[in-house]
Amino acid sequence: MLICPQCNFENPNTNKFCQNCGASLTQKVCPECSTYVALNAQRCDNCGAECGTVLWAIITQEGTFAAGENRGDREAIFSSSSFLSSSSFLSSSSSLSSFPSPLSVGSYLDPQKRYQLLEPLPALGEIATNTEVCVRVLDCQPYQLSLLEVMLANEQQGLATPSVGEQKIPSLAKPYIALQSWCHLGIPPIHDAWQHENIQVVLLEDRSNWQKLLELWREDTTSSLQIVHFFYQMTQLWAVLETVKCRQSLWELGNLRLDEDLSLALQRLYVELPGKSSAAELSEDLEPQLEAQPFTVQILGRVWQALFRQSQRTQFGSILHLIGELELGKIQTLVELQSRLEAIASELQGNSTSVPITRTMPYSTATPTVLQLDEQEDDTELKTDDMPTLVLPMQLVSLENAGLTDVGRQRDHNEDYFGIETKIHKLELPNNRTLQARGLYVLCDGMGGHAGGEVASALAVSSLRQYFQTHWTSDQLPTEDDIREAVRQANQAIFDVNQQDSRSGVGRMGTTLIMVLIQDTHVVVAHVGDSRLYRVTPKRGLEQITVDHEVGQREISRGVEPSVAYSRPDAYQLTQALGPRDEHLIIPDVQFLEINEDSLFVLASDGLSDNDLLKIHWQTHLAPLLSSSANLETGVQALIDLANHYNGHDNITAVVIRARVRPNLEQQQSILD
Repeated sequence: MLICPQCNFENPNTNKFCQNCGASLTQKVCPECSTYVALNAQRCDNCGAECGTVLWAIITQEGTFAAGENRGDREAIFSSSSFLSSSSFLSSSSSLSSFPSPLSVGSYLDPQKRYQLLEPLPALGEIATNTEVCVRVLDCQPYQLSLLEVMLANEQQGLATPSVGEQKIPSLAKPYIALQSWCHLGIPPIHDAWQHENIQVVLLEDRSNWQKLLELWREDTTSSLQIVHFFYQMTQLWAVLETVKCRQSLWELGNLRLDEDLSLALQRLYVELPGKSSAAELSEDLEPQLEAQPFTVQILGRVWQALFRQSQRTQFGSILHLIGELELGKIQTLVELQSRLEAIASELQGNSTSVPITRTMPYSTATPTVLQLDEQEDDTELKTDDMPTLVLPMQLVSLENAGLTDVGRQRDHNEDYFGIETKIHKLELPNNRTLQARGLYVLCDGMGGHAGGEVASALAVSSLRQYFQTHWTSDQLPTEDDIREAVRQANQAIFDVNQQDSRSGVGRMGTTLIMVLIQDTHVVVAHVGDSRLYRVTPKRGLEQITVDHEVGQREISRGVEPSVAYSRPDAYQLTQALGPRDEHLIIPDVQFLEINEDSLFVLASDGLSDNDLLKIHWQTHLAPLLSSSANLETGVQALIDLANHYNGHDNITAVVIRARVRPNLEQQQSILD
């Protein structure tokens, strides 16, 4: 099965073009120069940019590791590119010693010749027991469903996988599968996995070239507040990793990496082993201490000490005191540790009081296909208390968007309309990168039939765009008065057309409105009618930002029980819309928001939001779009397809905005200075 990269449509393997949108299924586009290149190309022939899907492969024998245990000299393994493979061993019943010859670059990891080796491999018989071997591979068939996806789908449906015979999901892969909804916190996503006899293979996102946390630690420009932020991220990861017994992943210093936004990420997972530890990368004298110590938060203090020691960086007072209290056992719970880190962050920011703790559970984006570790079947939820949120000054690092409208399955014309305008100013220096951005996002759902609804919705978008071109010239968001005036002018533009055409009663055209303006990390929202704005964040999950302007909601605001309010025959009738009445009767709701964490904003017409569709399916269709690796265009198309499948009675429109942020290091440093 070939999955179209543009619209996510499933195509037969013989297709050369997507039968839904016409996109090529035999070539891909270089992200740098937009030249078409072969699917199995690692680099673009035109500009030389890397455009292939490079993965990190881990292979071991069943029973030696779960997701990584005592690997001995791990640095030697990781740097020597040693591995074990054969283009045919996965379909063979022969032992490892049956393949004495080394394998060269260009050989394949699997008999289907999908995963091509990018590094040479030793002979299989030379691989020692009780070790893992790792290598980089190229996915030569990136549009194919992976074997893991097939096995998970069949397992969900209670089916066998006859096409792969004895293949099964290896235990090495299970922690990654169980934590696939936590990739936004730095968990590496799993790409594929399989097992044949005693050989386990797992393919992950390749993070071998990502910057190590220890390298950033050594830089003089790394502020104390940024260090506290990394500590806090470790406590968040600790809570997640505890659910699959992979907390050891945090004390392998070489495993602590940084993504492009300088957020903490793990290269891979290591499973905890009773009585054993692999702390060679911390220090030789620390290893026996960790082996004897149970998995408590005290270990984090020792990891932090190792980071300071190996970076030769001086520990500052508050952190030195905190690590000392950890060592003495005065801090016993994760929540207490996070609260102390918040207080230190507040102190570094110059606040007189500590930052209040916001109690919130991280969301889970787990799909119905979630595989738990065998020994953890009854321990799938976070066992810690609610996780607090660390408040730090933030800066915008990326602002992306995508929009799409569809007529639906029952209408013969589309009365929805949307507009997107994004302006980005990006400055990159050797030691700094800043981004200033503003965006105007408008979605309108028109009413009034042919030459009515579509005219009103398009007119509203055009009026609002014109207004802000002349009234939004500074680097600050427009004021609330400016927002209301813009909406009133849009309303008047439609109202005037109604008057000129002598439209009356139900013949008067109109439209709903949902509008979002973003200036860096500041947001203002205005809406009229029942088109909605949703927000998805890692900590708060899905939130509906707007409240529909309809009779049912009006009655609820007056104290009527929801069941009674929506039993009225006119419950879904709009109480406000642009166009039917003059500007004096339009009172838009206006809200100001801050982006304090990675956020996904979704503007939705009622064709998408009806029947609680997004509330039911947000974990599978919205939460994954928080990841910078997720394609927004593909995600929006999937939303349209979802609405057509479950609703389809109305026009469907979605505008998705992804804003990613990180701590504002310049602001932090100026505070410290």
